Amino acid sequence: MPPGCDGLPMSRIAIRAMEHVARLVPALRAMPQPVIAAVNGPAYGGGLCLALGGDIRLAAASATFRAAGINNGLTATELGASWLLPRLVGAAHAWDILLSGREVDAPEALRIGLVSRVVPDDALRETALALARQMCGYSPHGLAMTKKVLWSNLETGSLEAGMDLENRNQLLVRMTTQNLQEAIAARKEKRAPRFVSSAPYSANSSGL
Repeated sequence: MPPGCDGLPMSRIAIRAMEHVARLVPALRAMPQPVIAAVNGPAYGGGLCLALGGDIRLAAASATFRAAGINNGLTATELGASWLLPRLVGAAHAWDILLSGREVDAPEALRIGLVSRVVPDDALRETALALARQMCGYSPHGLAMTKKVLWSNLETGSLEAGMDLENRNQLLVRMTTQNLQEAIAARKEKRAPRFVSSAPYSANSSGL
């Protein structure tokens, strides 16, 4: 039962419940950190939708995917699946999966682009953690802005508009942090960079 439903009729409770759960996927998108979905078994219905809401999807060899709503007399379109899946795998594959309710195994998921890697079951956790550790070595601000542009450009109507957004975000990170200088210094000193994503200029030194 979602919050704030006391005294409401079932029709209103039902839509509030759906909307409450549906906020999960936009919440994943809104997180500044990249979200890794590591799927190690059946990802059916809502499980598939949550995986679609991640930024990177890894699958164990035993992972399977299914839009189970259609198998249960409901629809296969929930939690953004009808918007996300075609953008990941194309309309032909997405409509096949959503309308047929068939199971997609890990090799097919990799082939059509639903996941980016398939690893042995016992290697999935460490693969996901290693990827997370790798990204943690990058600039938090740079990662967050990259994620924001990637998601935003799924909805951008042209190459030019997408590049305009990229240009502004690249300049924003370049001009408001010391990240590039730190990366250059780290290479010269043969050490890992220490990104802090802090502004390089104080208000008193901006020249304004």
